[in-house]
Amino acid sequence: MKKIGFIGLGLMGRGMSLNLLKANFPLTVWNRTRSKMKPLLDAGAEEGLSPKNVAERSDIIIDIVTDSSDVEEIILGDEGVIHGAKPGAVVVDMSTISPITTRQIAEKLSKKGIHMLDAPVSGGDVGAREGTLSIMVGGELDVFQDCLPVFQAMGKTIVHVGGHGMGQIVKLCNQILVGLNMLAVAEAFMFASKAGVDLQKAYSAIVGGAAGSWQLTNNGAKLLKGDLEPGFKVKDYIKDLRLISETTAEMKLPLLGTSLVQQMFRILDAEGLRDKGTQAVIKAVEKIACDSFLRAL
Repeated sequence: MKKIGFIGLGLMGRGMSLNLLKANFPLTVWNRTRSKMKPLLDAGAEEGLSPKNVAERSDIIIDIVTDSSDVEEIILGDEGVIHGAKPGAVVVDMSTISPITTRQIAEKLSKKGIHMLDAPVSGGDVGAREGTLSIMVGGELDVFQDCLPVFQAMGKTIVHVGGHGMGQIVKLCNQILVGLNMLAVAEAFMFASKAGVDLQKAYSAIVGGAAGSWQLTNNGAKLLKGDLEPGFKVKDYIKDLRLISETTAEMKLPLLGTSLVQQMFRILDAEGLRDKGTQAVIKAVEKIACDSFLRAL
């Protein structure tokens, strides 16, 4: 069985790495904040001393961190994976980062005989814990097929979508849909609240119909409880919106709906809600409407 290294044990990485242990993969972990390694070490993982050290002990090295610069540091930095990985090893970046950066990293790894897959995920912390993530993978097909059992330990919908960087492109497509759907849920709830409809009954009537969505089922249900705690944080989604904006600028592609979503999330940033969940976009809708959805709960 292949030895797995896992770097990044935050909201997503912890659940994903625990599922690899449950699937009996030998696992070495590393995280900048050492205390976050304890649940994994208690569950049977070994402790890595650095990304380089993790790579030295692994056949497949997975990372899931915040932004492009974080991935570059972990993979290419002085104590990075590139200095420890053996020729033939595979680096699997499951973060959401720039497709351009992804291709640059893949090229540098290739010169050392190291393969790379970009494999960002969707499904939130619930999907990470339950092993039901959607995983969209870019890179060489034969490398993807070799890593498939590892992906199957973490997700249910696993699709090879093309060459290097294409996993990131498809993830940004996902994020466009996430934002527009979540804004639609918030506006619909605000409309129902303003009209005096029983919100729970409205939700029950709509959730199973043509307007149903993951955002309505999951984050809509959270809103009905007044729960703004994160499955996916506002600050991380703002980063994804920046990646979309940078990529579409290169493509000279206008995305009007996504631009609106970006402005709505800037309101949340200005209001100090960066660490809340993306369902907190209801607060931006409330601000524009000069009314409170949450008062109706």
